[in-house]
Amino acid sequence: MKAAFALALAVGAAACSTAGSNWMAQPLPDDGYPVVPGGSAGGKAQKPGKGATRSTYTLSEEDPERGAKSLSDEPLRPVRQLGGKLEGKVLGKFRNTYYDFPSEADFSGAPVALKNAECGTIKDVPKGFYEAVCVQGSGTLASGQTVSFAKRDCSCAQICTKTGQKICFDALDARQFPYGRGATGGPITPLYTVAVDSDVIALGTQVYIPELEGMPRDAESSGLHDGCFVAQDRGLRVKGKHVDVFTGDSSMTRLWNKLVPSNEGVTVVLDSPKCARATTEGGSPTPAPSPGPATDTQEPKKDKKKKSRKGPD
Repeated sequence: MKAAFALALAVGAAACSTAGSNWMAQPLPDDGYPVVPGGSAGGKAQKPGKGATRSTYTLSEEDPERGAKSLSDEPLRPVRQLGGKLEGKVLGKFRNTYYDFPSEADFSGAPVALKNAECGTIKDVPKGFYEAVCVQGSGTLASGQTVSFAKRDCSCAQICTKTGQKICFDALDARQFPYGRGATGGPITPLYTVAVDSDVIALGTQVYIPELEGMPRDAESSGLHDGCFVAQDRGLRVKGKHVDVFTGDSSMTRLWNKLVPSNEGVTVVLDSPKCARATTEGGSPTPAPSPGPATDTQEPKKDKKKKSRKGPD
């Protein structure tokens, strides 16, 4: 009797262990959830209930603790499965990272002089903000003014701890550059601009990243991303097959980084027909709407006497 009972316990323990291992080892079906073998589910995918969360994630290497909010509060998003042939020029897998737009108001600490290209002081800012903006490239001062990278190897600038660089900045009009200036000289746009190695992908090139299609455009998931971006920036650490997505905000960095973790690898496709909307008739990129700070710019007045389809210069 005792021997039979012990044998039953051993069999039950082995079954539990095997079931757990099988769950973790199951391939993901089209909707991104593991298939439960056998049972009443009939082999169909079992989706987690409402509010299900993932307890593990990978943060980007850039200042992950700033304004930290537990990402376990975010809803679980199924991993998008790539199926069928991708149209366009497929460059293969690239390392993926994210960068954003730090705000001086979020930092404190000893003052550090933020220098311009002529070694004049733009403003004394908290050291934490200085360390963030010299890595991210652009940021916003407490006054609302935008600052962006001007040049490196500035003798008058303090060394950036993370990069070992001495960076000078330009003070920009926030109405024209609400999120800073990219390597093309134009403004950059959250969830549209990517930084690339311009020896691999030319600046101004449309980029389709299928793994990022369907990503939320904001924390409320009021809109979903189409996976289309434009190469508008470069980065000191962005070399070779590496794409750095500009999120515009640290909370979006954390959210996207949880859903598609940094360094996981994403597919980069050029000339994808999915991104035809990213170019106007004149060939200039036209970003899809994205969340961002309000500006005081006004819509151009309509000419009641004569209708015209030409937009503002």
